[in-house]
Amino acid sequence: MMIHLLRHGMTNANEKRLYCGFADQPLSHKGMEQLRQLKTEISFPKAERYVTSGLKRAVETLRILYDKTPDAVIEELNEYNFGDFEMKNHDELKENPDYLRWIEGGEDVSCPNGESRKKFRERIGHGFRLVREMNVDRILVVCHGGVIASLMNTLFANRKNCYDEWLPQNGRGYSIEISGSAMSCKPL
Repeated sequence: MMIHLLRHGMTNANEKRLYCGFADQPLSHKGMEQLRQLKTEISFPKAERYVTSGLKRAVETLRILYDKTPDAVIEELNEYNFGDFEMKNHDELKENPDYLRWIEGGEDVSCPNGESRKKFRERIGHGFRLVREMNVDRILVVCHGGVIASLMNTLFANRKNCYDEWLPQNGRGYSIEISGSAMSCKPL
């Protein structure tokens, strides 16, 4: 089985470096242009099933790169729920005690009205299991940077030192080959 994880194209929130998780942001004009350019430069993998998180930025990326609508939506693969920090940047939050507690906290510390890192990992782990249960040879999932980095950090913990090293650029990602209990990966 081959599962391709692809990060959506750039949004205005990405350009402004805002925490954007559950906010249903469309691609920015720049993001659409970058995807169209990438499509001329690299050969994106084909699949039997095309899956998204259901958010606009993921669905629009699939449409631009593959001229397709999703065969399935798996909402468990939505980006991290930043709660009250949604659509704000670090400078706006850097003196907020709740933000500092979240930044410095451990796996169980949640954003106010959001989720903890532990809950996020559990949710997307469930989403990844739903992808695997589709039981087809090739699946492409258009989702989010945090989802991909967290999944890769969990699945291949021995390969890189931290989550940030797995974070793909917009329009990029990883191919994961699963054969029995063995897994390997390569960048897209």
